Amino acid sequence: MAHRILVVDDETHILQVLSLKLRNSGFEVSTAVDGEDALRQAVENPPDLIITDIQMPYMNGIELCNALIENPATQQIPVVVITARGHTLAASDTDIENVRDVISKPFSPRGVAELATSILADISARTHDRSEAA
Repeated sequence: MAHRILVVDDETHILQVLSLKLRNSGFEVSTAVDGEDALRQAVENPPDLIITDIQMPYMNGIELCNALIENPATQQIPVVVITARGHTLAASDTDIENVRDVISKPFSPRGVAELATSILADISARTHDRSEAA
């Protein structure tokens, strides 16, 4: 079964480019255009990974990460945060338990797909190690 990734960005071309690359890498992909929509989707059908932009209307990427952590149904979902080059983040902004990495725009779609593969493989390995120990 393919891992599911939720891609969140208010820029349509970024959603299209990332979705295409991730699908071509074997992932099932859903998209959201803002943090509120992403949170609703994550609660209804939790993805294996969320890739979100920081700057979005209604609920930004940091607010989304914090809302995911506060909900027991979504707190274990790893998040990759994408930020525009001009948007600097303080370390405390992304020092959230579920944030696994921060990527700056412009980014390589292939690099994002490789990062997603790596994060999900690491989670699968840790889950497998725990189930063998039980």
